[in-house]
Amino acid sequence: MVQTGMKKAITLRDIARETGVHVSTVSRALDARTQASLTAEVVERVRATAERMGYRPNRLASGLRTNRTMTVGLVIPDITNAVFPLIVRGIESVLEPLGYASIIVNTDNLSEREHRLVDLLQERGVDGVIHAAATRNDPKIVEMAARGIPMVTVNRSIEHSDIPAVVSDDARGVQMMLQYLYDQGHRRIAHLSGPAQSSTGQARRQAFVEAAQALGLELPQAAIVESARYEEDEGRRAALRLLDSGWPFTAILCANDRLALGAIAVLRARGLDCPADVSVTGFNDMPLLDLILPRLTTIRIQQFEVGKASAEILVRIMTETTPRIPRETVLPVFLVERDSVAPPRAASRRAC
Repeated sequence: MVQTGMKKAITLRDIARETGVHVSTVSRALDARTQASLTAEVVERVRATAERMGYRPNRLASGLRTNRTMTVGLVIPDITNAVFPLIVRGIESVLEPLGYASIIVNTDNLSEREHRLVDLLQERGVDGVIHAAATRNDPKIVEMAARGIPMVTVNRSIEHSDIPAVVSDDARGVQMMLQYLYDQGHRRIAHLSGPAQSSTGQARRQAFVEAAQALGLELPQAAIVESARYEEDEGRRAALRLLDSGWPFTAILCANDRLALGAIAVLRARGLDCPADVSVTGFNDMPLLDLILPRLTTIRIQQFEVGKASAEILVRIMTETTPRIPRETVLPVFLVERDSVAPPRAASRRAC
C-alpha cells in the first residue's frame, strides 16, 4: 500500500541551518525592504539556498504576525482606457520588488460601484490603496483615509483633503496647446472639457478659459461643451453639439485623447476634414495614437512615471513612522506635434 502525504514546508529555520546564519538574517535577506542591511554575498547565498530548497513564504502566517497582508488595492476608473496600463506598470515596478501584490478593481466611473469595490478592498485587508478614479469631492475616500488606511490618488486629486496626489501639470499642458493653436493662426478655438466632477476636467477647463482670456480670444458660451465621461461616445456627442451651435470654430482642444478621437469621427461623418477644415488636439498621448489617422497632436503625460511616483509615496506612508509627504506631486507634460493641426484656411467649409 502506497502512502501519500503533504511534503513538509520549508521554513526560515531550515534555510538558516543550511546556510549557517541566524534566522533573522535569513528573514532580512529574503525581504527586499531589509536586504540593504546585509552584504550582497549573504543575500545571494540565502536567496540561492531558499530557491534550491523550494522555499515559499507563508503570506497568511506572516500577515497574522505583522497585521499586514502585503497587498495594495488599485482603483481604476475605466480599464478599457489605454492610459491606465502604463500607470499600473509604473505602480507595479515599485510594489512587486518589495513583495507586494496588487488587487486591481475597475469602477466604470460609477460612484456606487467605486464605493462597493473600495469596501471590498478593505474587507480583503489591503495595506494601502492607490486611487485613480477619485472625484473632486469623495467623502467616502476621505473618511477611509481618516481611519488610517494609507491612500494616494493618481492622475486625480480630492479637494479639501490631506490625501497625497500625484498628478500631471494639467494647466501647463492646456496653456501650451492653446498657444500652439494660436501660433498656427487659430482664433476661434472650442474646448471639449472633461467631467466637472473630476479634478482633471475641472483643472483643464479652468486653464483653457484663463489662457483664452489672456490671448484675447473670443469665448462664447457655445465654445465649451462638457463631457460626462472621457470616452469616444462623449467626444462624438460633444462635437455634434459644437457643430449644431453654429459658432464657426476652426479648432477643438479636447480634454483627453478619447474625446478627440470621437470628435474627429463626427467631423468626418459631416464631410469635414481634420485638419484641413478643423484642427483637433488631445491630452495624455495614450499608446498607439500614432497609428490612427490623422495622427493626433496631443499633450503627453508621463504615464509610467506618474504610477511609479504614486507607489513610492504609498510605500513611504505604509512603512515610515512619520513620513513627510507633499500634498501634491506634479509631473511635467510635453507637447507632441503630429498631423491633426494645420493653419485655418481662409474659406472654411465649416458650414457643411
